[in-house]
Amino acid sequence: MLIHNATVITFDDSNSILPDGGVYLRGDEIVAVGESRTLLDSYPDAERWDAQGKLLMPGMICAHTHFYGAFARGMYIPGEPAKDFPEILQKLWWPLDRSLDLGGVQSSAEVCLVDAIRNGTTTLIDHHASQNAIDGSLDAIAEAVEASGLRSALCYEVTDRDGPAAAQAGIRENIRFAAALRGSPLAERVAATFGLHASMTLSDETLEACRAESDRFHVHAAEHQADAWDSLSRSGKRTVERLHSFGITGAESILAHCIHIDAWEMALLKESGTYVSHQPRSNMNNAVGAANVPAMLRGEMPVCLGNDGFSNDMFAEMKVTDHLHKVNSGDPRTLGADKVVEMAVHNNRRLADAFFEKPVGILASGAFADLILLDYYPTTPLHSDNLPWHILFGISGGHVHSTICHGQTLMRDRELLTLDEAVIAARSRERAQETWERFWQ
Repeated sequence: MLIHNATVITFDDSNSILPDGGVYLRGDEIVAVGESRTLLDSYPDAERWDAQGKLLMPGMICAHTHFYGAFARGMYIPGEPAKDFPEILQKLWWPLDRSLDLGGVQSSAEVCLVDAIRNGTTTLIDHHASQNAIDGSLDAIAEAVEASGLRSALCYEVTDRDGPAAAQAGIRENIRFAAALRGSPLAERVAATFGLHASMTLSDETLEACRAESDRFHVHAAEHQADAWDSLSRSGKRTVERLHSFGITGAESILAHCIHIDAWEMALLKESGTYVSHQPRSNMNNAVGAANVPAMLRGEMPVCLGNDGFSNDMFAEMKVTDHLHKVNSGDPRTLGADKVVEMAVHNNRRLADAFFEKPVGILASGAFADLILLDYYPTTPLHSDNLPWHILFGISGGHVHSTICHGQTLMRDRELLTLDEAVIAARSRERAQETWERFWQ
């Protein structure tokens, strides 16, 4: 298929823009990117898609999300509100994940995947927990991902908070799922990493057992001061230092949040090449603080952007990233659109390279054909130098017109083609009600 007559945004290292460009796809791969006329002459027999001047760019990537959190939407918990993040975990998130069954796990994923397609997010790195439905939970999510046509990296959150049997089950689920993907055709779109909850709910013995099974991990780190305090009391080391001492850091590992870390912990993350994922909307909602992202980027650390289970409109997450750090510093010069795009586009793309055999998040020959069309018609000049500011102050997920992943069209002209949104929503309401009933038992 040849998509032509588009404003092509490649998201290569120079943010190249082709004002009348196109992309030729064959199967799951991009074959050529160039001027429309050149491609039309080169591939005269290709199926044609006239973009009518729309923006054409790579699909967005989310570096850290929680599909299972979908059933928290609309939940009302009576009584005194949680006063801090540990209470939020104890009153909401841990009881919710214990209330999920495998049907709820799958429905939670489905509604998030619908949202991702609609907002042009084609690759999602998920971090899952369902403490009373551990065995097979990653299969349930993978089934939903496969049906959607999207791309995802999955893991199960190992934790000691529900006892040794549940911790061992979480370890087994990560091992089993990774083994099942080896040699599977699904591995082109679904990858595995090894999930850990956080230092504060992991014993030395469990960390050792996990490190014996994997060399790449996805873990929350220092989201609240409680994680740092717990680590110091256990080991005399701060959170990142403790995780690093067990080999949890590394060039294919993700540490989400990293809000309450110091300069020495930043140095460990930089030296080990560990990816840090930033989730500003969640951090603001939980009142846990703002990570020192400007300092990390100044130190050339690979800081990425996730959403922690908020909507999969990564354009919204980018906007909040910029605004949070400006208000946090009291300085309007802080961060800036170019640095936000560096995180959300370029660093997220490099992170995704750890999981998939071809590049994603870039329009280039040999990359996976993950693309989105947006009906954003700029009212001021658009070029490579000012593209980040158009993204932050002009573009939103609502502009996404069509979504393609792995060469398959998942949404065209805002019509979903792989998922039945009405059926998924109805099924989700039923399963959410069942989950809520277990929550209150």
